[in-house]
Amino acid sequence: MTAPLRTFVGIMVSLLVASQVAGQDRKTRRPISLDDLARIVRVSDPQRSPDERTIVVVVSRPNYDKNRHDAELMLVNVSSRKQRVLTRDRQGVMQPRWSPSGDRLAFLAAHGEDKKARPQIFVMPMKGGDAQRITDAPEGVAHFAWKPDGKDIAYAAHDERPNKQSYEKGEDAFEIDEGSFLDKSTPTPLHLWLISSEGGKAKRLTSGKWSLHMMPPPGPPASPLSWSPDGAKLLFVKQDRPQWSFSDRTTIQVLDVASGKMRGLTGRKSLESTPSFSPDGSQVAYWYWRDGLMFSQSEIWVAPSAGGEGRCVTRELDRCLYLSAWNPHTKRLVVGGNDRTQTSLWSQPLDGRAQRLDELGKVQPNWGFSVDAQVGKKVGGIALTGSEAYRPTELYYLSPRDEMPLRLTGFHRDFADIHLGKVETVTWQGPDDFEENGILIYPPGFNAKDKKKYPLVLLIHGGPMAASTEAFSLWGQLIAARGYFVFQPNYRGSDNMGYKYQKAVFNDAGAGPGRDVMAGLEEVKKRGFVDDARIAVSGWSYGGYMTTWLIGNYPNVWKTAIAGAAVTDWFDSYNLSDLRVYEDYVFGGSPWRDKEKAFREQSPITYAKKIKTPTLIVATTGDARVPITQSYRLYHALRDNGVPVRFVAYPVSGHFPGDPVRQRDLLRRWTDWLDQHLQK
Repeated sequence: MTAPLRTFVGIMVSLLVASQVAGQDRKTRRPISLDDLARIVRVSDPQRSPDERTIVVVVSRPNYDKNRHDAELMLVNVSSRKQRVLTRDRQGVMQPRWSPSGDRLAFLAAHGEDKKARPQIFVMPMKGGDAQRITDAPEGVAHFAWKPDGKDIAYAAHDERPNKQSYEKGEDAFEIDEGSFLDKSTPTPLHLWLISSEGGKAKRLTSGKWSLHMMPPPGPPASPLSWSPDGAKLLFVKQDRPQWSFSDRTTIQVLDVASGKMRGLTGRKSLESTPSFSPDGSQVAYWYWRDGLMFSQSEIWVAPSAGGEGRCVTRELDRCLYLSAWNPHTKRLVVGGNDRTQTSLWSQPLDGRAQRLDELGKVQPNWGFSVDAQVGKKVGGIALTGSEAYRPTELYYLSPRDEMPLRLTGFHRDFADIHLGKVETVTWQGPDDFEENGILIYPPGFNAKDKKKYPLVLLIHGGPMAASTEAFSLWGQLIAARGYFVFQPNYRGSDNMGYKYQKAVFNDAGAGPGRDVMAGLEEVKKRGFVDDARIAVSGWSYGGYMTTWLIGNYPNVWKTAIAGAAVTDWFDSYNLSDLRVYEDYVFGGSPWRDKEKAFREQSPITYAKKIKTPTLIVATTGDARVPITQSYRLYHALRDNGVPVRFVAYPVSGHFPGDPVRQRDLLRRWTDWLDQHLQK
């Protein structure tokens, strides 16, 4: 189908669907509910076959009976859209990667019994036959990469504990260096191994107390491995120590596979990640934090593969970027990141201005501190997962010849039966001359002619390196379905408006972002439909931090609040969190030396005596990123001062409950609390 014809067909289909939806609005469409969580399919990690005719993608569905997410690999034909499931009844399926010739597919899946199960590499022949497990790494495989000739696979795996037998007998005392207060042992380093793609004995390639780059969630994936086209060298990222607190001390290394010798690529000492060889092997693209300041702005640099610092190729673009994929001809890169209230892709030449790929239309590529897209190595077609404002995630393909992305899957086609709230971008002139933006979701069935006043719920994103965009917002739509407007403001520190805006949160964690949010609230209130007596504020992680900041510094505004995994005390965060390195950069030093005043002034707990707002506090007991101690502080402060408060904790590890049963319960408690305080 030619590009103009496909565009015409797409427009006609859109008009037909719109007319059908309009009829359903009057008759059968219903609001979204918690029951619809069971219908949400996760689609991730699209991988083009070498001939670019098919795409393999990870498809995951909630299993409420066994309280887990069940994943499978699905093969999708680009031209026919036919689908075929490649794996069944395998747990922990992830990271599908094609062999260079396309005859086989490697992936990770759990192997072993119960708690001893570890991710191992499996290789599947694409002409038929069972997948063969080729690794037996004692601590499992973290990630891997095919050698260009297809004969070998390089992989990263954690070293075994040196005193494993003694440790199991109770001789498990360990020395504290860095890390989270939840640590029960010193983490072991991640190192490189090489194994035949047919299986056999693995060969160790690296060793030492240092580690390959590690990035626990929430955050971008660990820096991948990249082979030179001749298969002689491997690019990887070296981290000084395996603890996350050393995640800024990262450098790109070039390993000569035959000799085992390694050298630094650029001569820098820190903050490098995500290297990749160009198709001809002459250059290396990599990520580097602007001005050597972690969390300031991730830029894309290109250096000669022989060595040298290179140069930034995205400075003029002025966006925080989480994708750097080479075009097949080495002359340009596809880069991506948040852009106002969109997630955008650009074609970035090595010399010259970036060109936005406006062909994406209303599709927002999935973003989770990295953009979930892959560029084909033959013609440069882009496979991506993404959502639209009124449709959850699907698989899309953007051909270099077409004018709009082709949707290849229809996992959520029945969402046309659901009456979702209207989604629109809101802009306002914020303080300090910042132009600002956010997302507003209307309650389904809103009619301006009714002259009715509605409750408003602020749902503030975390990060702060993140952004609210016009992607599908399950959380926002569930709240809007209760009859509320949902306002999702972006604020300084968000990664969608350039370097100056993102860096403005440094040493101004609460007051500046608070003014931004309040300016956005005033802009929404100008529309005349907000009931000033029924405004709620809520958020998770940094959104929880902003919630606690706002109820302590603007105490007369809020009818109720929900603080999820909220940073309330920067001292606690500095001393107990795995992300202490964040405070080192944003505050510019230690609270135990010269930054005590800044840490105190920017901690919401400092203003707890001013809080009057009934508040629901939610956290997980095993959160290394924002320790639950911070929620206990807020809970006792509010309870002792007579403020209505409830504190709910989930007995799981991680920054957010990962299983479907607890996620559903959390959303139920969230919306029930809002109903309790906002419904007349």
